[in-house]
Amino acid sequence: MQEAKPTSIQQFEKLSPEVWAAFAALGEACHEKGGPLDEKTRRLVKLGIAIASQHEGAVHSATRHALESGLTEKELMHVAILAITTVGWPAAYAAMTWIRDVLSNE
Repeated sequence: MQEAKPTSIQQFEKLSPEVWAAFAALGEACHEKGGPLDEKTRRLVKLGIAIASQHEGAVHSATRHALESGLTEKELMHVAILAITTVGWPAAYAAMTWIRDVLSNE
């Protein structure tokens, strides 16, 4: 079951439907046809990128998609733990709290 888009995305889609459609199509093409990685691996990579970007909304989204793909809480938290030595403790710990935000809503 796919969740509703965040309000900010819905607002942008109404503001510029053509741009949103192009962006969504690019995202789909990158995810599905961009290379040989399987679904779960792609979801872990996207979570790692979101964590490194220190973007709360992206971590929430990547976490939701990862859970939908069958990844476990332990796997998601492992990604955040791996980030400690790359992005630093504060950023990695923030990501852990953002992952927990989504887990607590499941």
